[in-house]
Amino acid sequence: MTEYSFNDAEKSYSNSAPLPPLARRFQQELLDLADVKLNGDRPWDITVHDNRLFARVARDGSIGLGESYMDGWWDSERLDMLFTQILGAQLNQKLIGTARIKLAFSALSHMMFNFQSLARAYQVGEVHYDIGNQLYERMLDPYMIYSCGYWKGAENLAQAQEHKLDLICRKLQLEPGMHLLDIGCGWGGLALYAAKHYGVKVTGITISREQQKLAAQRTRDYDVEIRLEDYRHLTGKFDRIVSVGMFEHVGRKNYRTYFEVVNRLLKKDGLFLLHTIGEEPTFDAADRFISKYIFPNGKVPSRKHINDHSVDLLRLEDWHNFGPDYDTTLMAWAKNFEQSWPELKQDYNDRFYRMWRYYLYSCAGYFRSREGQLWQLVYSHPQGQRVYHSVR
Repeated sequence: MTEYSFNDAEKSYSNSAPLPPLARRFQQELLDLADVKLNGDRPWDITVHDNRLFARVARDGSIGLGESYMDGWWDSERLDMLFTQILGAQLNQKLIGTARIKLAFSALSHMMFNFQSLARAYQVGEVHYDIGNQLYERMLDPYMIYSCGYWKGAENLAQAQEHKLDLICRKLQLEPGMHLLDIGCGWGGLALYAAKHYGVKVTGITISREQQKLAAQRTRDYDVEIRLEDYRHLTGKFDRIVSVGMFEHVGRKNYRTYFEVVNRLLKKDGLFLLHTIGEEPTFDAADRFISKYIFPNGKVPSRKHINDHSVDLLRLEDWHNFGPDYDTTLMAWAKNFEQSWPELKQDYNDRFYRMWRYYLYSCAGYFRSREGQLWQLVYSHPQGQRVYHSVR
């Protein structure tokens, strides 16, 4: 059974305590900006089960909202629609008091400290990716791709992910005999697809022990090697390099190092494809709920961060944004998760169920509101002479 706990100090609040009227009034005024009602009857409205909610959100902001949902203090029929409303109105930028101080402290911490140092590199694997392959096998597509699908012309999740895999291979101009490095290879879906359909040799690395074991098993019939290794330890030269959904774990303090590693490993006539979630403005603070419960130490990069740290190391050839496709992908994952819960609940508790729903649906709202982007960038080596033609 997977257990998740919160600060025991919360237990000191009494459910029968008087309502905090100022906190409730301010929060309703904020929600009015997003057209969200407390105890309203629309799918995206919030139904309050525990009046401690208002003090907790006033004190802790987004993490208080998420933890109180995990504890059953409130519900919403359509969490995805609720977060589309909230994020579309940019309520996360209108916090005051203690919640704003904690957000500012989070931003300062990410500016000062390296949350993705070598000593911390394997934490996200242990907390998120190693919680049980059965969860991901039921939630994802047959290739077990845990990143945004490409839904142009696709009718279901499996097609969307195959379209994305083929799009990546075509953008990289893969040819038989090439050696492809996959930084953050997950459960080996891209490695399997590229080796099977394009005849390339693949070296994949991951910081998750469970991913490494399953990926090695799934790719054993092809010229694929899956290593448990941090990208900073890599050596050698590669014809092509790809990184899908891993850059979000690199962190501001390591962006330069990351691009230096790619520059060092990429052959002069090679290509590198970076697939990452991104934000248009630069926010130094990470979402505190996601950081604590879903992706420890992670941080979504901004457009400026990517450009500033790569500009003299790699030549940018193409920048493709299909962020709205992540909304569709997340909703498909959520549907699979909900349908599989009767089998999964033997291994996970009800609090995990509410946490995972909150994660998937809030992220769907993040992309639907266009606060979040999904970028694929193609780079060539700055000393190369190739002429690149963009692929869609």
